[in-house]
Amino acid sequence: MGNTSLRRRLPAFAAGLASLVMASGIAAIPAEAASPKVDYVALGDSYTAGTGAGPFDFGYPCDRTPGGYVDVVGKTGRVNLVMNAACHGAVLSATNPFYDHSIPIPTVAEQIQNLPSGTLSADTELVSITAGANDLGFSYVLGQCAYYGSVACSDALAGVASPSVLAKLTSNLAWTYKEIQQAAPNATIAVMGYPLLFDPTSQYAPLPVESQMLMNQATLLVNSTIAGAVSTANTVYSTKAKYVDVTGSFAGHAVNSLEPWINLDPVNFTDPRNFHPNKEGHRAYASALLEAVKPSQLVTR
Repeated sequence: MGNTSLRRRLPAFAAGLASLVMASGIAAIPAEAASPKVDYVALGDSYTAGTGAGPFDFGYPCDRTPGGYVDVVGKTGRVNLVMNAACHGAVLSATNPFYDHSIPIPTVAEQIQNLPSGTLSADTELVSITAGANDLGFSYVLGQCAYYGSVACSDALAGVASPSVLAKLTSNLAWTYKEIQQAAPNATIAVMGYPLLFDPTSQYAPLPVESQMLMNQATLLVNSTIAGAVSTANTVYSTKAKYVDVTGSFAGHAVNSLEPWINLDPVNFTDPRNFHPNKEGHRAYASALLEAVKPSQLVTR
């Protein structure tokens, strides 16, 4: 990000595709399954940390909000939620140029390293993660698009999404999945994508239409990079990672739709919940995860 405040308050976002059952305007969570439950660990950025599910929960050095998709999954009876180590604003590692050394938010690498002994183990059957958008500085890009118009938006996107940068992100993500798999050799790794934030056809325009379209295109680019990293990790490192696309889940529920599943306070663009799933959005994430990775099929003991 351009500055510490913006980086802390406008982090991750992006997109994907999933086929879900909808009920009462909220993605239905699959019914509770019989025991035994699978051991479940969560890692990553603000989307997995629960940002947007309720009032923002400050907790130095790792901000994590109760009620996010991880907690929703944990309450279905299908899993034993061992730990959610995700942090708002996390990047993959401290070598990333968007890592702010003045605010040492635990990186994904540090989240893995600092887990209590045995948290990730041969007994772990499910790991979920969101990561990648912060590593491209998309919080900074979103700030440029929100405050300075479509030209600045386009320039900022061009600066962070060059082929070499995307190739490096692919490599770093694949390596991260390998590290998770080595620590939890029997786990399926559910790699969650990000939703499209905007509906450019909406009459409500929090950003110029051109900027909305650019951000959606950028989100698709991030998601395709993440999906490519999953494929690379599975091929090169023999991981058991699965990309979970959520763009279809959020269709009709963009931040500027009539029924948004993404937060936005138009009066306060620095609200840390902005551009993160609200409670319904986190339920949609939980449903997408459970539909894509059926816990009953992961039990190893």
